[in-house]
Amino acid sequence: MVIRLVAVDEHVLLRLGLARVIAGCPDIELVGEAGSAEEAERVVEETGAHVVTIDASLADADGIGLAHRLRAASPNLGVVLLSALSDDGLLYRALDAGLSAYVTKGGPTSSVLTAIRHAAMAPHSFSAPGLSAALSRRRAQNGLSQREKEVLGLMRDGLSLPAIAQQLEVSEATVKTYVSRLYSKLRVNNRSQALMAAVNQGLLVSADAA
Repeated sequence: MVIRLVAVDEHVLLRLGLARVIAGCPDIELVGEAGSAEEAERVVEETGAHVVTIDASLADADGIGLAHRLRAASPNLGVVLLSALSDDGLLYRALDAGLSAYVTKGGPTSSVLTAIRHAAMAPHSFSAPGLSAALSRRRAQNGLSQREKEVLGLMRDGLSLPAIAQQLEVSEATVKTYVSRLYSKLRVNNRSQALMAAVNQGLLVSADAA
């Protein structure tokens, strides 16, 4: 089966770039392009597309919102969300919305082609580079309470336990309890390990970047 693809992006150069990549793929045919959400709905319907790539940030619509409208008209349409930057929050939204794939524009072209082929074969199964690691970060983040996140941030800032207790207006014993829970949830044994694990899991930016 030749995959019928529509590219939705307000930047003409990006659509042209995708067209050049697709030109070398005998199993994918670019049957339409659109620079806006309104145009996309018309083009997808007219071309009978199997898959659509959508820029996450269109001028006239949210990419995921457009995906919902396109899916309402074509329930088995494969939808690949493209983003300029790697963004866990956007990946989670695409996953929760039932899209087919999420890829960053700066990634290798092979990732985009893989996502398009996946979307054609399994439109209701989600795929993304680094998905497993992103889900691990999500589980870790969801497992921390708001107060534990505050303690983690103060630990990153170099505050001692007494200073954290003063900052949060709680007892030092309470802070020690929060820290103990953090170590357990992050599966670490000390502050440096906790901060390294938190940065690696996307729970914190490093002290240098903060």
